[in-house]
Amino acid sequence: MARALVMEFDDLSSKSREAEKEVNMLQMKVQEVNNNLSKHRKDVDSKKRFIESKLESMSQQSFTIDSYPKALDSAKEKRDVQKSKYNIADGMRQMFDPFERVARAHHVCPCCERPFSAEEEDDFVKKQRVKAASSAEHMKVLAVESSNADSYFQQLDKLRMVFEDYLKINRETIPLAEKNLHELTEELDQKSQAFDDVLGILAQIKADKESVEALLQPVETADRLFQEIQTWQKQVDDLEYMLDSRGQGVRTMEEIQTEINGLQSTKDGLHNDLENLRDEQRYMENDLSNIQIRWHTLREEKVKAANTLRDVKKAEEELERLAEEKIQLELDEKHLSEALGPLSREKEKFLTDHNDLKVKLNREYEEQAEQKRNYQQEIETLLKTTSKIKEYYDLKKGDKLKELQEKKSLSESQLRNCDTRKQEILAELNKCKDLMRNQDQLRRNIEDNLNYRKTKAEVDELASEIESLEEKILKIGGISAVESELVKISQERERLLSELNRNHGTMAVYQSNISKNKIDLKQAQYKDIDKRYFDQLIQLKTTEMANKDLDRYYNALDKALMRFHTMKMEEINKIIRELWQQTYRGQDIDYISIHSDSEGAGTRSYSYRVLMQTGDAELEMRGRCSAGQKVLASLIIRLALAETFCLNCGILALDEPTTNLDGQNAESLAAALLRIVEDRKGQENFQLIVITHDERFAQLIGQRQHAEKYYRVAKDDQ
Repeated sequence: MARALVMEFDDLSSKSREAEKEVNMLQMKVQEVNNNLSKHRKDVDSKKRFIESKLESMSQQSFTIDSYPKALDSAKEKRDVQKSKYNIADGMRQMFDPFERVARAHHVCPCCERPFSAEEEDDFVKKQRVKAASSAEHMKVLAVESSNADSYFQQLDKLRMVFEDYLKINRETIPLAEKNLHELTEELDQKSQAFDDVLGILAQIKADKESVEALLQPVETADRLFQEIQTWQKQVDDLEYMLDSRGQGVRTMEEIQTEINGLQSTKDGLHNDLENLRDEQRYMENDLSNIQIRWHTLREEKVKAANTLRDVKKAEEELERLAEEKIQLELDEKHLSEALGPLSREKEKFLTDHNDLKVKLNREYEEQAEQKRNYQQEIETLLKTTSKIKEYYDLKKGDKLKELQEKKSLSESQLRNCDTRKQEILAELNKCKDLMRNQDQLRRNIEDNLNYRKTKAEVDELASEIESLEEKILKIGGISAVESELVKISQERERLLSELNRNHGTMAVYQSNISKNKIDLKQAQYKDIDKRYFDQLIQLKTTEMANKDLDRYYNALDKALMRFHTMKMEEINKIIRELWQQTYRGQDIDYISIHSDSEGAGTRSYSYRVLMQTGDAELEMRGRCSAGQKVLASLIIRLALAETFCLNCGILALDEPTTNLDGQNAESLAAALLRIVEDRKGQENFQLIVITHDERFAQLIGQRQHAEKYYRVAKDDQ
């Protein structure tokens, strides 16, 4: 028992040393948490100053960080209001723009469909144009205001992340750190109290150890005496037996009685000492059990303190790293403060330039406004001129002007001819006046000259006629040929006359048809037939062009679908090959793939076959594989299809996937599903539903690790 007490004392001493280390680690951890808390508070102050400075620079007035959400909401509301105003103005502009065109086309009011006179129509168009010009200017102003409001909101919105970090640190990180500090402080107090208790227990056990070591020698002596008493008692019993049986003894009865009395008194004393030692032993055993209980408790606290010490060491390393970062940040802050002076001066310069440009822009804006007013006056003048020109074209004065110009040019040409003729007549009159003096002589000369010329002309004409007749006679060959030619000409004349009469009859029929058709064209069904024909022709041509475009788009879509099909089939076969090689444990099939053949001339219908590859040989799986291989191939194809096409859906349901699969292939399938689950566990919409009778398969795919819900379905009498 004393040795056990010495061992317990040694263990408790080692525990006290470990408890002391745990207390030291907790103290370091508390110091680290304090440092982190002060760092977070500094970070909160820096973010607060940054946000407030940004707000003041944007609005040119003092702001606190608490007013940031209100300012952000106000900016957002202002942006929405400006955008709404712009959209309303844009909608009104789009609604009023067609009014002028409708008024000009139909000569009615676009709102109430009241007919317009020419003056009312001109006034309405003029008002619409003035309104359009003012609305365009208003639209520009609204667009600028909307852009400014959106820019201001975007600048405020960029501070949202900093503000959220500020709130997170202020509302979560700092209270959490304070809570952690409070917990660590309480734990440090508990550990310190426990350490003090361990030291007290250690001192008590040390005293008990010394007491036990002091009592160890008497206890051993008492045990030895007790053994001797038992030996002597046996010898006494033997001697008493010998005395009773033989009635003889070496010593007298009084001597034996005296010795017995002495031994009895010695025995009683030793028995009392033994009882005292046994009571003391029971007390020590009770103390030992209590000490063992406390030792186990201290051992658990030692483990916790060791973990805390490791955390403290990590925190010390993190503290050193943060101290280095703090030094670097202080250097950066110093450099930035040095660079802030030139930037401030440059900012003041830019502000001065901005004010100058603003004044210049206002002056230019006033000049542009003045030019705009002048342009509006010119536009009004042009509108009046345009209305007069339109009236001029509507009354067809241009055609009349052309006609009058043609008549004028014709009259001028006739006038010039008359002037020329007048000059000729005057010249002849003068000649006649000169000739009238010698009229008789001139008359005789003229008459003679005329008779001479007439006779000479008749002679020349007869001579040329004789020559031509002689030539014709020579060419014809005689009177018979002339007569035959005359008969032919007469027949041709009769034929032409009959054809002429027939054409006259046909023309009369055509004219009657034309008059009849003109009467028919005046009916209601043929009203605006040219316009309707033109509209139908436009519709026909537009439809033909649309059909051509649709054919072209159809061919392009067909080619794109074929390329998409080829690309997706390659992707599916790649995934099928990888899954087969990862899952299948046999050696007879290297991998499988899906082969697609287009049916007929089109590309919209395909025939699919599942092929298996073994070495260089490629065979169709139908009729050449076992049921387990079919099931495994079906599952792998479904997994590949889901991996390719179901990224947005993310639901994969498998009903008894291990049917007809042996143990190795079932394990490989579970490993493949587990990889898919691991790859997709970060996807929000991914769900895997498995219905199986194989509990080992369910455990392999992570029944306990990954399943959100696990149902065990069994039959009963109902």
